[in-house]
Amino acid sequence: MDRLRELLNSIKEGGTSVEEGLAKLRDLPYADVGHTKFDLHRELRNGFPEVIYAENKTPEQVGDIFCGLKDKCNVLATRVSAETAEYVMKTCPGAEYNKLGRTLSFIKDAIHYKEGEIRIITAGTSDLPVAEEALVTCRMFGCRAELISDVGVAGIHRLFDKLEDIRKARVIIVTAGMEGALAGVVGGLVSQPVIAVPTSVGYGAAFGGISALLGMLTSCAGGITVVNIDNGFGAACAAMRIINSTQG
Repeated sequence: MDRLRELLNSIKEGGTSVEEGLAKLRDLPYADVGHTKFDLHRELRNGFPEVIYAENKTPEQVGDIFCGLKDKCNVLATRVSAETAEYVMKTCPGAEYNKLGRTLSFIKDAIHYKEGEIRIITAGTSDLPVAEEALVTCRMFGCRAELISDVGVAGIHRLFDKLEDIRKARVIIVTAGMEGALAGVVGGLVSQPVIAVPTSVGYGAAFGGISALLGMLTSCAGGITVVNIDNGFGAACAAMRIINSTQG
């Protein structure tokens, strides 16, 4: 969005000719790299850009997308394997890999941060990969976010110690596996929007996150939003919609 605004102002002020502007606008709807057509107008429509979902893509495909975009905009990919990350970082110097969250990012333009902070809470250390995915996504989308780890209901006094800081946030993301109870507990203690992320952490009867998902959906704390299992990215997008709606 900033790039488009700069281009339009440059045309208005005479720094860029109309013909030059048209040439640049041709590439704006989407970047076509053959196997992938990457949406460059998504931020104009819904407030945050398209992100590369790297799972089931080859390292070469992800590398093609990165190389095709790195001169146009900031780039974020999720669910990136170590093999793919290694390949892309060789072909696209400057890309940074978050091994825990499995995200790969490239920052071309300075990130302008919006008003309002996000707190991302995990029930346990095992939930950190999902929380890290949410954390990187929030920051790449221009929102200040902080992580509070290992404050689950098995030691709920740890949560109470952090409540003052948690209540400073405009939006709260809660990641939890097992029975997913932490989301309901937090929802009963704060007035801010709470986005719950069930994780696939837990023994057999956790059913790969389904128990946490059902627990969050049936929470007695009203108004909790629940996203898909292990979907830290989706939680960050939901949080950003809330943040964007409060901007002046």
